[in-house]
Amino acid sequence: MIYTLTLNPSIDYISKLDSLKIGLVNRSCGEELVPGGKGINVSRVLKNLGTDSCALGFVGGFTGEFIEKALQNIEIKTDFLHIENGISRINLKLKAEEETEINSSGPQISQKEKDALLKRLEKAENGDIFVLAGSVPKEFGKDFYAEITKIAASKNIKVVVDAEGELLLNTLFFNPFLIKPNNFELEEILERKLFSKEDIAEGARELLKKGAENVLVSLGKDGGIFVSSDGKAYFCPSPKGALKNSTGAGDSVVAGFLYEFLSSGDLKKAFVFGLCCGSATAFSMGFAEKAGAEKFFDELLKEVVEIN
Repeated sequence: MIYTLTLNPSIDYISKLDSLKIGLVNRSCGEELVPGGKGINVSRVLKNLGTDSCALGFVGGFTGEFIEKALQNIEIKTDFLHIENGISRINLKLKAEEETEINSSGPQISQKEKDALLKRLEKAENGDIFVLAGSVPKEFGKDFYAEITKIAASKNIKVVVDAEGELLLNTLFFNPFLIKPNNFELEEILERKLFSKEDIAEGARELLKKGAENVLVSLGKDGGIFVSSDGKAYFCPSPKGALKNSTGAGDSVVAGFLYEFLSSGDLKKAFVFGLCCGSATAFSMGFAEKAGAEKFFDELLKEVVEIN
């Protein structure tokens, strides 16, 4: 089973506008309420690809009930912990000529609730996969994902980490299966500018030496760079298309990578299919569908080049 962890899930209130005029009354031309959060996004794309997962994390109040029910309505398994105080957050997504987001901070999580989540994760079994995505509550500190990765390492559970800075770095001692920084996050981790594909590949190799098994560096519209455990590095461009939606594109890369890896066991194909899913999300108003990702796959696979 793939377990996706979203510690601070949200209701994303999406308001569609012809244009956004600051300081004036704006009328929307459409609204949508959807469950949000990086791990949840991974689960939603996996569902579209025909792969089951279980969404974990914390929910609270009427907003938490909405998140849970909305996922169950699309047949995504959930195992959220219900917090005693506070409610799950609501994030505002304004879609006009440009996208504007206002994200809430979310509820405070107690030590008791944190410990309960760790105990729940300890029940996972050999062969399961953890996806650790996004930020953690500030009271958890920068070692929380490392705690989970340590649990996984003792049980032969693969871990995918899509997080920033120390939160990601601290997991490397326990050898996560895949980490997915973007190029800017990689620069922040390494504390230097990366000017070329070769620079990025070398930076990713440094994270291999620190303990990561595989590194996928997202380059946004420019594609991605993948460095496998043997140190080989590959670049793949993104397919061409009009950007309609940036929400969840990076999470779609993670979902696509896992889907293809579990299907074929081929890391390079998993890398390419991940980028296909990221683009399929970016070029639509929703999340990647299998057919939308597959139409890019064969051509993109031919465009993969090895980087020295």
